[in-house]
Amino acid sequence: MKTLIPSEREIVRQWHVVDAADQVLGRVASAAAMLLMGKHKPTYTTFLDTGDHVIVLNAAKVRLTGRKENQKLYTRHSGYPGGLTQVGVAKMRATHPTRIIEHAIAGMLPKTKLGKQMYRKLKVYAGDKHPHQAQKPVDLSIS
Repeated sequence: MKTLIPSEREIVRQWHVVDAADQVLGRVASAAAMLLMGKHKPTYTTFLDTGDHVIVLNAAKVRLTGRKENQKLYTRHSGYPGGLTQVGVAKMRATHPTRIIEHAIAGMLPKTKLGKQMYRKLKVYAGDKHPHQAQKPVDLSIS
């Protein structure tokens, strides 16, 4: 029996809408990462991008468990001496609420060129409106 490897034109990509309001961050991120990678499809192949497009709404209303709201830090470094910057979740939610979900999903994708290609299919919005109605996205419920 031969292994089926889909060509680029055989891959059918759907659009999914995930509402993150009052949902736990990790559950939303893992569900979105699975869709972006295409692991929910029978044509999943590790070295191909067979995943779908994902739209995440209400990113500002995502919920964190435990004491993460006060303790979790997002760290980045400019590359210069003393260039370490740490931002807490509360400040990140106030200034850039979409980055909380983007950072969580990016951490669950492969750290390769293929992972970057998958990440480009992610669209995150702080509110409940999005400009992708023409793509006819399907609602996805996360339990």
